[in-house]
Amino acid sequence: MERRDKVQWIYSSQDNRELSERYDQWAKDYDADLDEGFGWLGPQRAVDFFVKYVPKIARVLDAGAGTGLVGKLLAKQGYGNLVAMDLSQGMLEEARKKNVYREFHQMVMGEPLDFAVDSFDAVISVGVLTVGHAPASSFDELIRITMPGGYIVFSLRPDVYMDSGFKEKQDALAAEGKWRLVEVSEEFQPLPKGEPEVYHQVWAYRVV
Repeated sequence: MERRDKVQWIYSSQDNRELSERYDQWAKDYDADLDEGFGWLGPQRAVDFFVKYVPKIARVLDAGAGTGLVGKLLAKQGYGNLVAMDLSQGMLEEARKKNVYREFHQMVMGEPLDFAVDSFDAVISVGVLTVGHAPASSFDELIRITMPGGYIVFSLRPDVYMDSGFKEKQDALAAEGKWRLVEVSEEFQPLPKGEPEVYHQVWAYRVV
């Protein structure tokens, strides 16, 4: 299967079980495919944002950690208390090989998460809030498990933001006093080699 076709194959998953199975199958080739085939910039752009706000001693959840590309970049920046969560066991096995996470949890964004209230100082989520993946309702649980004053940093496609309930949900959570917007990036191409027509933005919120 061509690299570009793999991404569309992932997006076309009918449910979380199929999505998990497809990521399990892709896990071993994922890093090479995204780096060589697409020039995947999402993790670096999100980490650049994250380090502006979150201290190095923070306990950080990488929500939708995949193979650990974000964790690897965070570890390079000096973050040592990293927790990986993903719906795919195969992807978590690849993340384990990076030797940067303290814990690994197989959980699904959009469902109740098996973490206590205020478990984390910060959450980062890259490439997860997208077509056929985690819904806007995922934010409720991410806020619940993040300490007041902590940060939630995530990437999001502008078209998904406008068309899939994210704008309404993000605005509602702000209006309810659950979080406040700190910064949102300009639009950028996260996959310049493979999908130049796709754009992302990075959002940073502070939990209240």
